[in-house]
Amino acid sequence: MSAWVLPDHIADVLPSEARHIEELRRDLLDIARCYAYELVMPPLLEHLESLLSGSGEALDLQTFKLVDQLSGRMMGLRADSTPQVARIDAHLLNRQGVTRLCYCGPVLHTRPGGPHATREPLQFGAEIYGHSGLEADLETLQLALACLTAAGVHSPGIDMADVRIIRALLDGVPLPGQTLARVHAALAAKDVSELSALTRNFPQQARQGLLALLQLYGDEKVLLEAEKVLAPWPAVAAALRNLKWLASHLEGARLTFDLADLRGYAYYTGARFSIYAEGASDALVRGGRYDEVGAVFGRNRPAAGFSLDVKALVGVLPARPLRAAIRAPWREVPDLRAAIDRLRAQGETVVCVMPGHESEVEEFHCDRELIQVAGQWVVQAV
Repeated sequence: MSAWVLPDHIADVLPSEARHIEELRRDLLDIARCYAYELVMPPLLEHLESLLSGSGEALDLQTFKLVDQLSGRMMGLRADSTPQVARIDAHLLNRQGVTRLCYCGPVLHTRPGGPHATREPLQFGAEIYGHSGLEADLETLQLALACLTAAGVHSPGIDMADVRIIRALLDGVPLPGQTLARVHAALAAKDVSELSALTRNFPQQARQGLLALLQLYGDEKVLLEAEKVLAPWPAVAAALRNLKWLASHLEGARLTFDLADLRGYAYYTGARFSIYAEGASDALVRGGRYDEVGAVFGRNRPAAGFSLDVKALVGVLPARPLRAAIRAPWREVPDLRAAIDRLRAQGETVVCVMPGHESEVEEFHCDRELIQVAGQWVVQAV
Protein backbone atom coordinates (compact mmCIF):
# COMPACT_ATOMS: atom_id res chain seq x y z
CA MET A 1 0.00 0.00 0.00
CA SER A 2 1.29 3.46 -0.89
CA ALA A 3 2.41 5.59 2.04
CA TRP A 4 0.24 8.49 0.93
CA VAL A 5 -3.06 6.55 0.94
CA LEU A 6 -5.24 7.84 3.77
CA PRO A 7 -7.30 5.63 6.15
CA ASP A 8 -10.86 4.75 5.18
CA HIS A 9 -13.34 7.61 5.64
CA ILE A 10 -10.51 10.11 6.19
CA ALA A 11 -9.86 12.61 3.39
CA ASP A 12 -7.93 15.71 2.46
CA VAL A 13 -10.12 18.73 1.80
CA LEU A 14 -9.16 20.51 -1.41
CA PRO A 15 -9.37 24.26 -2.10
CA SER A 16 -12.94 24.63 -3.37
CA GLU A 17 -14.53 22.59 -0.59
CA ALA A 18 -12.14 23.96 2.02
CA ARG A 19 -13.09 27.53 1.17
CA HIS A 20 -16.79 26.67 1.35
CA ILE A 21 -16.34 24.93 4.71
CA GLU A 22 -14.36 27.81 6.20
CA GLU A 23 -16.72 30.51 4.94
CA LEU A 24 -19.69 28.56 6.26
CA ARG A 25 -17.98 28.03 9.63
CA ARG A 26 -17.55 31.79 9.95
CA ASP A 27 -21.17 32.41 8.92
CA LEU A 28 -22.49 29.95 11.51
CA LEU A 29 -20.43 31.45 14.32
CA ASP A 30 -21.58 34.94 13.33
CA ILE A 31 -25.23 33.84 13.48
CA ALA A 32 -24.69 32.25 16.90
CA ARG A 33 -23.12 35.50 18.10
CA CYS A 34 -26.23 37.37 16.93
CA TYR A 35 -28.23 35.13 19.28
CA ALA A 36 -25.77 36.03 22.11
CA TYR A 37 -23.93 32.69 22.15
CA GLU A 38 -20.35 32.92 23.42
CA LEU A 39 -17.62 30.97 21.67
CA VAL A 40 -15.66 28.28 23.55
CA MET A 41 -12.88 26.00 22.30
CA PRO A 42 -12.71 22.66 24.15
CA PRO A 43 -9.53 20.61 23.73
CA LEU A 44 -9.35 17.88 21.12
CA LEU A 45 -8.29 15.29 23.71
CA GLU A 46 -8.90 14.77 27.42
CA HIS A 47 -8.33 12.18 30.09
CA LEU A 48 -10.60 9.28 29.25
CA GLU A 49 -12.45 9.24 32.58
CA SER A 50 -13.49 12.84 32.02
CA LEU A 51 -14.34 12.50 28.36
CA LEU A 52 -16.54 9.42 28.84
CA SER A 53 -18.01 10.16 32.24
CA GLY A 54 -21.75 10.02 32.82
CA SER A 55 -23.73 10.61 29.66
CA GLY A 56 -20.51 10.43 27.64
CA GLU A 57 -20.35 6.66 28.17
CA ALA A 58 -22.59 6.25 25.12
CA LEU A 59 -19.70 7.55 23.04
CA ASP A 60 -17.22 4.93 24.23
CA LEU A 61 -17.26 2.87 21.04
CA GLN A 62 -16.88 5.99 18.89
CA THR A 63 -13.84 7.30 20.79
CA PHE A 64 -10.21 6.81 19.74
CA LYS A 65 -8.04 6.08 22.79
CA LEU A 66 -4.31 6.57 23.40
CA VAL A 67 -1.77 6.73 26.21
CA ASP A 68 -0.49 10.13 27.36
CA GLN A 69 3.32 10.01 27.12
CA LEU A 70 3.64 12.59 29.91
CA SER A 71 1.42 11.03 32.58
CA GLY A 72 0.89 7.45 31.42
CA ARG A 73 -2.88 7.94 31.74
CA MET A 74 -5.41 6.95 29.10
CA MET A 75 -6.68 9.79 26.95
CA GLY A 76 -9.40 10.03 24.33
CA LEU A 77 -9.92 12.07 21.18
CA ARG A 78 -13.35 13.64 21.48
CA ALA A 79 -16.18 12.10 19.45
CA ASP A 80 -18.66 14.79 20.51
CA SER A 81 -18.12 18.23 22.04
CA THR A 82 -21.38 18.50 24.01
CA PRO A 83 -20.11 16.81 27.21
CA GLN A 84 -17.01 19.02 27.07
CA VAL A 85 -19.10 22.18 26.85
CA ALA A 86 -21.17 20.94 29.80
CA ARG A 87 -17.93 20.56 31.76
CA ILE A 88 -16.94 24.13 30.86
CA ASP A 89 -20.31 25.44 32.02
CA ALA A 90 -20.19 23.46 35.25
CA HIS A 91 -16.56 23.87 36.32
CA LEU A 92 -14.92 26.79 34.59
CA LEU A 93 -17.74 29.31 34.19
CA ASN A 94 -20.04 28.21 37.04
CA ARG A 95 -22.50 31.01 36.35
CA GLN A 96 -25.84 31.22 38.10
CA GLY A 97 -28.00 32.57 35.28
CA VAL A 98 -28.61 31.52 31.70
CA THR A 99 -25.43 30.78 29.73
CA ARG A 100 -25.31 30.44 25.95
CA LEU A 101 -22.22 28.76 24.46
CA CYS A 102 -21.25 27.78 20.93
CA TYR A 103 -18.28 25.95 19.41
CA CYS A 104 -16.92 24.69 16.11
CA GLY A 105 -14.09 22.18 15.85
CA PRO A 106 -13.15 18.72 14.59
CA VAL A 107 -14.26 15.53 16.29
CA LEU A 108 -13.06 12.00 15.51
CA HIS A 109 -15.12 8.82 15.18
CA THR A 110 -13.80 5.27 15.22
CA ARG A 111 -16.50 4.36 12.71
CA PRO A 112 -18.33 6.47 10.12
CA GLY A 113 -21.99 7.28 10.67
CA GLY A 114 -22.90 6.13 7.16
CA PRO A 115 -21.48 4.67 3.95
CA HIS A 116 -20.21 8.02 2.69
CA ALA A 117 -19.68 9.79 6.02
CA THR A 118 -16.34 11.08 7.25
CA ARG A 119 -14.76 9.92 10.49
CA GLU A 120 -13.51 13.48 11.03
CA PRO A 121 -16.59 15.73 11.14
CA LEU A 122 -16.27 19.46 11.76
CA GLN A 123 -18.84 19.83 14.52
CA PHE A 124 -20.65 23.12 15.05
CA GLY A 125 -22.99 23.38 18.00
CA ALA A 126 -24.82 25.70 20.35
CA GLU A 127 -25.92 25.04 23.93
CA ILE A 128 -28.09 27.00 26.34
CA TYR A 129 -27.81 26.27 30.07
CA GLY A 130 -29.87 27.33 33.07
CA HIS A 131 -33.44 27.50 31.74
CA SER A 132 -35.83 24.56 32.00
CA GLY A 133 -38.69 26.17 30.09
CA LEU A 134 -39.68 25.46 26.52
CA GLU A 135 -38.36 28.88 25.53
CA ALA A 136 -34.85 27.39 25.52
CA ASP A 137 -35.94 24.42 23.38
CA LEU A 138 -37.57 26.80 20.92
CA GLU A 139 -34.52 29.08 20.78
CA THR A 140 -32.22 26.21 19.86
CA LEU A 141 -34.62 25.15 17.11
CA GLN A 142 -34.87 28.68 15.76
CA LEU A 143 -31.10 29.11 15.83
CA ALA A 144 -30.60 25.79 14.03
CA LEU A 145 -33.06 26.86 11.32
CA ALA A 146 -31.37 30.27 11.02
CA CYS A 147 -28.03 28.51 10.48
CA LEU A 148 -29.44 26.31 7.73
CA THR A 149 -31.13 29.27 6.06
CA ALA A 150 -27.85 31.19 6.05
CA ALA A 151 -26.11 28.16 4.56
CA GLY A 152 -28.57 28.08 1.68
CA VAL A 153 -30.77 25.15 2.73
CA HIS A 154 -34.31 25.69 1.47
CA SER A 155 -37.46 24.24 3.08
CA PRO A 156 -35.79 21.96 5.64
CA GLY A 157 -37.96 19.33 7.30
CA ILE A 158 -38.06 19.02 11.09
CA ASP A 159 -38.76 15.65 12.70
CA MET A 160 -39.60 15.80 16.39
CA ALA A 161 -40.01 13.37 19.27
CA ASP A 162 -39.65 13.27 23.06
CA VAL A 163 -37.64 10.60 24.86
CA ARG A 164 -39.90 10.88 27.91
CA ILE A 165 -42.66 9.10 25.99
CA ILE A 166 -40.77 5.84 25.67
CA ARG A 167 -39.31 6.18 29.14
CA ALA A 168 -42.80 6.58 30.59
CA LEU A 169 -44.00 3.44 28.79
CA LEU A 170 -41.01 1.48 30.12
CA ASP A 171 -41.23 2.88 33.64
CA GLY A 172 -41.36 -0.02 36.11
CA VAL A 173 -40.30 -2.59 33.51
CA PRO A 174 -36.97 -4.10 34.66
CA LEU A 175 -34.71 -4.43 31.63
CA PRO A 176 -31.00 -5.22 31.25
CA GLY A 177 -29.11 -2.65 29.20
CA GLN A 178 -28.66 -4.93 26.20
CA THR A 179 -32.39 -5.69 25.97
CA LEU A 180 -33.25 -2.00 26.34
CA ALA A 181 -30.93 -1.18 23.45
CA ARG A 182 -32.66 -3.81 21.30
CA VAL A 183 -36.07 -2.36 22.18
CA HIS A 184 -34.89 1.11 21.16
CA ALA A 185 -33.47 -0.27 17.90
CA ALA A 186 -36.70 -2.13 17.10
CA LEU A 187 -38.73 1.02 17.73
CA ALA A 188 -36.48 3.14 15.50
CA ALA A 189 -36.61 0.52 12.72
CA LYS A 190 -40.40 0.05 13.06
CA ASP A 191 -39.72 -3.68 13.40
CA VAL A 192 -43.05 -5.10 14.60
CA SER A 193 -41.93 -8.73 14.82
CA GLU A 194 -38.75 -7.91 16.78
CA LEU A 195 -40.57 -5.59 19.17
CA SER A 196 -43.35 -8.14 19.67
CA ALA A 197 -40.80 -10.79 20.60
CA LEU A 198 -38.85 -8.51 22.93
CA THR A 199 -41.96 -7.35 24.79
CA ARG A 200 -43.65 -10.74 25.05
CA ASN A 201 -43.24 -10.84 28.84
CA PHE A 202 -43.81 -7.12 29.47
CA PRO A 203 -46.85 -5.89 31.41
CA GLN A 204 -49.75 -5.84 28.95
CA GLN A 205 -50.32 -2.09 29.10
CA ALA A 206 -46.64 -1.27 28.50
CA ARG A 207 -46.49 -3.76 25.62
CA GLN A 208 -49.55 -2.31 23.93
CA GLY A 209 -48.23 1.23 24.33
CA LEU A 210 -44.86 0.36 22.78
CA LEU A 211 -46.44 -1.45 19.84
CA ALA A 212 -48.77 1.51 19.31
CA LEU A 213 -45.74 3.79 18.97
CA LEU A 214 -44.78 2.03 15.75
CA GLN A 215 -47.80 3.64 14.06
CA LEU A 216 -47.41 7.08 15.62
CA TYR A 217 -45.44 8.94 12.97
CA GLY A 218 -46.51 11.59 10.49
CA ASP A 219 -47.80 15.16 10.67
CA GLU A 220 -49.33 16.97 13.66
CA LYS A 221 -52.35 14.66 13.63
CA VAL A 222 -50.04 12.09 15.20
CA LEU A 223 -50.04 14.10 18.44
CA LEU A 224 -53.83 14.02 18.62
CA GLU A 225 -53.86 10.28 18.00
CA ALA A 226 -51.16 9.75 20.63
CA GLU A 227 -53.24 11.64 23.21
CA LYS A 228 -55.97 9.02 22.76
CA VAL A 229 -53.84 5.90 22.48
CA LEU A 230 -51.40 6.78 25.28
CA ALA A 231 -53.87 8.43 27.64
CA PRO A 232 -53.05 6.17 30.65
CA TRP A 233 -49.60 7.76 31.02
CA PRO A 234 -49.63 11.34 32.49
CA ALA A 235 -45.94 11.84 31.64
CA VAL A 236 -46.72 11.12 28.00
CA ALA A 237 -49.50 13.72 28.02
CA ALA A 238 -47.04 16.34 29.33
CA ALA A 239 -44.49 15.48 26.62
CA LEU A 240 -47.16 15.72 23.92
CA ARG A 241 -48.22 19.14 25.19
CA ASN A 242 -44.61 20.31 24.90
CA LEU A 243 -44.36 19.06 21.33
CA LYS A 244 -47.62 20.80 20.41
CA TRP A 245 -46.39 24.07 21.93
CA LEU A 246 -43.11 23.92 20.01
CA ALA A 247 -44.93 23.08 16.79
CA SER A 248 -47.28 26.04 17.25
CA HIS A 249 -44.27 28.40 17.30
CA LEU A 250 -42.77 26.99 14.11
CA GLU A 251 -45.43 28.12 11.67
CA GLY A 252 -44.53 27.50 8.07
CA ALA A 253 -41.98 24.80 8.88
CA ARG A 254 -42.36 21.29 7.47
CA LEU A 255 -42.97 19.30 10.65
CA THR A 256 -43.23 15.58 11.19
CA PHE A 257 -43.30 13.52 14.36
CA ASP A 258 -41.93 10.05 15.05
CA LEU A 259 -42.72 9.19 18.65
CA ALA A 260 -40.80 5.90 18.49
CA ASP A 261 -37.52 7.43 17.36
CA LEU A 262 -34.72 7.54 19.92
CA ARG A 263 -31.79 7.81 17.54
CA GLY A 264 -28.90 10.00 18.63
CA TYR A 265 -26.85 10.10 21.77
CA ALA A 266 -28.32 8.74 24.98
CA TYR A 267 -28.10 11.97 26.92
CA TYR A 268 -31.40 13.46 25.66
CA THR A 269 -33.95 13.89 28.43
CA GLY A 270 -36.89 15.64 26.73
CA ALA A 271 -37.95 16.96 23.36
CA ARG A 272 -35.48 16.18 20.58
CA PHE A 273 -35.37 17.06 16.91
CA SER A 274 -33.68 16.17 13.65
CA ILE A 275 -33.60 18.48 10.64
CA TYR A 276 -33.43 17.10 7.12
CA ALA A 277 -32.92 18.65 3.70
CA GLU A 278 -33.26 17.54 0.12
CA GLY A 279 -30.17 15.72 -1.05
CA ALA A 280 -29.08 14.66 2.44
CA SER A 281 -29.06 10.94 3.23
CA ASP A 282 -29.28 11.60 6.97
CA ALA A 283 -30.23 14.40 9.32
CA LEU A 284 -28.14 17.55 8.94
CA VAL A 285 -28.89 18.72 12.49
CA ARG A 286 -29.69 16.84 15.68
CA GLY A 287 -30.58 18.46 18.96
CA GLY A 288 -32.93 18.69 21.88
CA ARG A 289 -32.99 18.87 25.66
CA TYR A 290 -30.37 17.10 27.78
CA ASP A 291 -30.78 18.31 31.35
CA GLU A 292 -28.55 15.61 32.87
CA VAL A 293 -25.47 16.19 30.72
CA GLY A 294 -23.70 18.18 33.44
CA ALA A 295 -24.59 15.94 36.38
CA VAL A 296 -21.31 13.99 36.32
CA PHE A 297 -19.44 17.30 36.59
CA GLY A 298 -21.28 18.18 39.78
CA ARG A 299 -23.76 20.67 38.31
CA ASN A 300 -26.96 19.17 36.99
CA ARG A 301 -28.80 22.11 35.51
CA PRO A 302 -31.15 22.50 32.52
CA ALA A 303 -29.57 22.34 29.08
CA ALA A 304 -30.69 22.29 25.46
CA GLY A 305 -28.82 22.58 22.19
CA PHE A 306 -27.97 21.12 18.82
CA SER A 307 -25.01 20.20 16.64
CA LEU A 308 -24.26 19.69 12.97
CA ASP A 309 -21.35 18.60 10.79
CA VAL A 310 -20.21 21.53 8.64
CA LYS A 311 -18.60 19.12 6.15
CA ALA A 312 -21.84 17.17 5.70
CA LEU A 313 -23.76 20.42 5.33
CA VAL A 314 -21.41 21.64 2.59
CA GLY A 315 -21.88 18.29 0.85
CA VAL A 316 -25.55 19.00 0.09
CA LEU A 317 -25.10 22.63 -0.95
CA PRO A 318 -24.24 23.97 -4.40
CA ALA A 319 -20.67 25.17 -4.85
CA ARG A 320 -20.11 28.81 -4.00
CA PRO A 321 -19.14 31.16 -6.85
CA LEU A 322 -15.47 31.96 -7.36
CA ARG A 323 -14.11 34.96 -5.50
CA ALA A 324 -13.41 37.96 -7.71
CA ALA A 325 -9.71 38.78 -7.89
CA ILE A 326 -7.29 41.22 -9.47
CA ARG A 327 -4.35 40.05 -11.57
CA ALA A 328 -1.14 42.03 -11.05
CA PRO A 329 2.39 41.76 -12.43
CA TRP A 330 5.32 40.91 -10.19
CA ARG A 331 7.95 43.64 -10.31
CA GLU A 332 10.38 45.18 -7.88
CA VAL A 333 8.73 48.56 -8.27
CA PRO A 334 7.87 50.44 -5.05
CA ASP A 335 4.74 52.15 -6.37
CA LEU A 336 3.41 48.83 -7.71
CA ARG A 337 4.00 47.12 -4.36
CA ALA A 338 2.27 50.03 -2.62
CA ALA A 339 -0.74 49.77 -4.96
CA ILE A 340 -1.02 46.03 -4.30
CA ASP A 341 -0.77 46.57 -0.54
CA ARG A 342 -3.56 49.19 -0.68
CA LEU A 343 -5.84 46.83 -2.58
CA ARG A 344 -5.24 43.98 -0.15
CA ALA A 345 -5.85 46.30 2.80
CA GLN A 346 -9.24 47.04 1.24
CA GLY A 347 -10.06 43.33 1.25
CA GLU A 348 -9.32 42.65 -2.41
CA THR A 349 -7.67 39.43 -3.58
CA VAL A 350 -4.62 40.23 -5.69
CA VAL A 351 -2.94 37.43 -7.64
CA CYS A 352 0.65 38.33 -8.48
CA VAL A 353 1.82 36.62 -11.67
CA MET A 354 5.29 35.20 -11.09
CA PRO A 355 7.90 35.98 -13.80
CA GLY A 356 7.58 33.45 -16.60
CA HIS A 357 4.62 31.64 -15.01
CA GLU A 358 0.89 32.19 -15.19
CA SER A 359 -0.70 31.63 -11.78
CA GLU A 360 -2.73 28.43 -11.57
CA VAL A 361 -5.68 29.21 -9.30
CA GLU A 362 -9.10 27.59 -9.32
CA GLU A 363 -10.77 29.50 -6.50
CA PHE A 364 -10.45 33.04 -7.87
CA HIS A 365 -11.83 34.66 -10.99
CA CYS A 366 -9.48 37.39 -12.16
CA ASP A 367 -12.06 39.75 -13.61
CA ARG A 368 -9.77 42.80 -13.26
CA GLU A 369 -6.11 43.58 -13.67
CA LEU A 370 -3.71 46.11 -12.24
CA ILE A 371 -2.00 48.00 -15.05
CA GLN A 372 0.05 51.15 -15.37
CA VAL A 373 -1.65 54.07 -17.11
CA ALA A 374 0.10 57.40 -17.47
CA GLY A 375 2.52 56.50 -14.70
CA GLN A 376 -0.24 55.43 -12.27
CA TRP A 377 -1.25 51.90 -11.27
CA VAL A 378 -4.99 51.49 -11.84
CA VAL A 379 -7.47 48.61 -11.79
CA GLN A 380 -9.31 47.90 -15.02
CA ALA A 381 -11.84 45.25 -16.01
CA VAL A 382 -10.42 42.39 -18.02
